[in-house]
Amino acid sequence: MSDHPTAPVILGGEPGTFPHGVLAERHPAIIRQVREAFPYGPEQHRALDALLAGCTGGTIEPLPADAHDRRHWEAWGMDAYAGRSWYDVPWLWSESWFYRRLLHAVGYFAPGPWQGIDPFRPSKLAELDSPATDEELAALDDLARQPVDERARALLHGSLWGNRADLGFRLSAEGAEETAAVPALVADDSERLWPLLGAPGTGTLCLVADNAGRELVPDLLLIAHLLAHGRVARAVLHVKPYPYYVSDATTADVVDAVRRLTGAEGAAAEYGRGLWAALTDGRLTLRAHPFSCAPLPYADMPDGLRADFAVAALTVVKGDLNYRRLVGDRYWPPTTPFAEVTAYFPGPVAALRTLKSDVITGLTADTEAALVAAEEQRWRTGGTHALVQVRT
Repeated sequence: MSDHPTAPVILGGEPGTFPHGVLAERHPAIIRQVREAFPYGPEQHRALDALLAGCTGGTIEPLPADAHDRRHWEAWGMDAYAGRSWYDVPWLWSESWFYRRLLHAVGYFAPGPWQGIDPFRPSKLAELDSPATDEELAALDDLARQPVDERARALLHGSLWGNRADLGFRLSAEGAEETAAVPALVADDSERLWPLLGAPGTGTLCLVADNAGRELVPDLLLIAHLLAHGRVARAVLHVKPYPYYVSDATTADVVDAVRRLTGAEGAAAEYGRGLWAALTDGRLTLRAHPFSCAPLPYADMPDGLRADFAVAALTVVKGDLNYRRLVGDRYWPPTTPFAEVTAYFPGPVAALRTLKSDVITGLTADTEAALVAAEEQRWRTGGTHALVQVRT
């Protein structure tokens, strides 16, 4: 990757910035949400109180000596950042550290009654079981009547927009966006994506998942379609090894989503059965690599993970957090070429991302100017814009 002195690492220390708001306001709100989600006992409540005090006004304290993953965190910078304010270290690092400490506080890793209990599970299931999900699954029946290629494009848009996935199934809306002064899609390389999945039934697709629930379902539908129609021979779905960033997908969330599909009616159930079969016969496999929860960019990925991505016909990286890790969590000039900042990646890579943080690359100067004129810098974080970027 070429050196960009103009692209400083994003920190959370400056009041009024988006990262500062996450550290100062969102993290305390998440602690409250977790506290209310389960009838945790006095020990957990004391630990949550200590985390609240530490993350808002204290300093970074290392993991206990007996923590199962202490060796990983030592390699990921824990000792270097110990004693520093949460606001003075890279924002990506302090966010990841927050979720690791939150799981420690609720007893997720320690032997005992709360071991392995996902503190975010109630909100994940509520979203998955919502009427809005019913509507989106019902829309698959109409989609089934479309030509195969149009179905693939719609499912790609569904995956892109996540919990606004219903937009993706309304093919008629696609053209309307193109005539808007500021397009919802700020970059669209999707036509470069399909040829990478062209050779019938030979390649492997890696998909690095983002959120669970209504955002994971469209990812699974896209995988099911590509497998069913021979666009890929195998798919590898990378999930988180433990709960992370409130709603990031774990193996349990994949199982919940597939069950949700198989328990539905019509086309949705057919997709669900196809996914279940693919998981059982190995055409779809899950990976939960420890680095998936690392507080580091993918440029620092270990060799084993690099080898996984190297053999894929295409790796699709989903969501905002994974985009930050893919390009580096820095204040890049928005016109910095996407291909340049992902040159290190060991194979073809595509980013599907709804914009929810400051990082952005690969825009044309005209697009950036139109966005700033219309919305100043709000377009970066509002979740109202998205991109499909591909580096072959």
